[in-house]
Amino acid sequence: MFYWLLGLLIVAILLLITGFVKSRHLKNKKLIEIKEQWGKPKDVYRNFKLIGAYLTAYENGSDIKANTATDLDVDGVFGYIDRTNSKPGQQYLYKKLHSPEISENHFNILEQQIAHINSNQTLRELTELKLSELGNSDAYYLPQLFSKTQESFFSPLVKLYIRVAPPLTILFIASLFMVPNQFALIAVFILIIANVIIHYSNKTKMLSYTHSLPQLLILNNVGKWLADNHLFESDEQISKSLINLARLKKSLSFINLQNKAAVDPTDIAYLITEWLKMFLLIEPLVFLFSISRVNKYLDHIKLLYEAVARVDMAISIQSVRAGAVHYCKPKFLTGSEGIMVKDLYHPLIENCVANSISIDSRQGVLITGSNMSGKTTFIRAIAVNALLSQTINTSFASAYSAPPLKIFTSINMSDDMDGHKSYFQAEALSVKNIIAEATASKPISSLVIIDEIFRGTNTIERIAAAKAVLSYFIENKSFVLVSTHDLELAELLGEDYKVFSFEELIGDNRLVFDYKIKEGLLKTRNGIAVLQGLGFPDSIINEANRISIQLRDKYAL
Repeated sequence: MFYWLLGLLIVAILLLITGFVKSRHLKNKKLIEIKEQWGKPKDVYRNFKLIGAYLTAYENGSDIKANTATDLDVDGVFGYIDRTNSKPGQQYLYKKLHSPEISENHFNILEQQIAHINSNQTLRELTELKLSELGNSDAYYLPQLFSKTQESFFSPLVKLYIRVAPPLTILFIASLFMVPNQFALIAVFILIIANVIIHYSNKTKMLSYTHSLPQLLILNNVGKWLADNHLFESDEQISKSLINLARLKKSLSFINLQNKAAVDPTDIAYLITEWLKMFLLIEPLVFLFSISRVNKYLDHIKLLYEAVARVDMAISIQSVRAGAVHYCKPKFLTGSEGIMVKDLYHPLIENCVANSISIDSRQGVLITGSNMSGKTTFIRAIAVNALLSQTINTSFASAYSAPPLKIFTSINMSDDMDGHKSYFQAEALSVKNIIAEATASKPISSLVIIDEIFRGTNTIERIAAAKAVLSYFIENKSFVLVSTHDLELAELLGEDYKVFSFEELIGDNRLVFDYKIKEGLLKTRNGIAVLQGLGFPDSIINEANRISIQLRDKYAL
């Protein structure tokens, strides 16, 4: 018996030494990665269903609409600005990217935290390293804990068995070593079979809890480290939450070893802890001991989760700024009737050409230009930067000033086959929703972005409907940017809309774009020249030139 105990002790010591050495190596490797990653986007796989769990749990009326998120490719934008090291930080940033703020005080607090956390590079890198302890995918399930009251799914009889079975199993196994007997062997066999059945029959129900409950202990440890280094904006509230959550340590420590070992599923420690969890009903035990306390401290868990996530988000924002071609902190002018952007570009487009424009709520903006000339990218860049300005207080421009805005878009339209709607019906419904939402958002100003308005119907009715809708937006003092191929709209809208264009040049029988916005209607005459360069019949070229001259005379181009 002595040699058995000695052997187990030696194995345990070797596992501890191996784990310590491996942990030190992984930390040093991670710290090197953190240093090299600064200022760069992270090219990693992102599970947006799990990332969006916090957003889904706390959706509210101030969030941007789903179609606007799609139009602006918010998931793609998030992939660029996401430099977080923890899953709570990632979820919190994703939620914030969908929830524009209108309070200037909110951004003042955010900037103070960004400046404080990033004032010491060494501390910031160590903070990133500490936050990475919440980088396991299991941490995605934390919002499921505090977003609602948890209920037990075990019957009273099963609860009683779960409480008594583990010590009984250990007792009978120990008796086999001391006095081997047939009764103890049969009892161990029966108990293990029952434990395995309960373990696997409830595994699906407990899946989210087995993911999230162990992460509470890590959240508490990370939170305590951040508090000790004075990285929270409100130490008093956080301290109270840390004290309350520390009371969960006893039950959660049961499977803390599993979290550490799960980094490498081939590790023998991982296999041992998996067997222990199965044979000793550790997961159901943790659930029973923890769930009542979790319900008691829901608000404290949420508060600590968000505090840790805000630290991570502040570091991520500074990393985005450090890697930007150029950026500015936006100026919010409450009550202003103008938007001004200078040298604005789209962050997702490599070597994007920067453009400047001033927009007035009393005069909309009509943008013309050929396909691929840059007009859709430009209006999308305006909306993306308005969103980033009101979420991470960062604009990819050398200057940005505007009042707080509600952002509404109609860009990526398609037929709604399931709803039996044509392209035009879907487009009309989208614009109708914008009209209703922009009206309801008052007194907050609206930024309305529409790409190729009413392209899904005939020319006469398209132009007539577009003119009526665009005039309505200006009457209601919305900021409006609309792209169109219909030159007649410019004439019908008159002084209500200022016209800008993206032009192209002819080169080697192809169109060459400079992607620079210019005031006034499109002046170039390159489309027919491209047809001629490609070898179209002379009769087509001559007819096209004749009609082009008539149209240009009509619109004084």
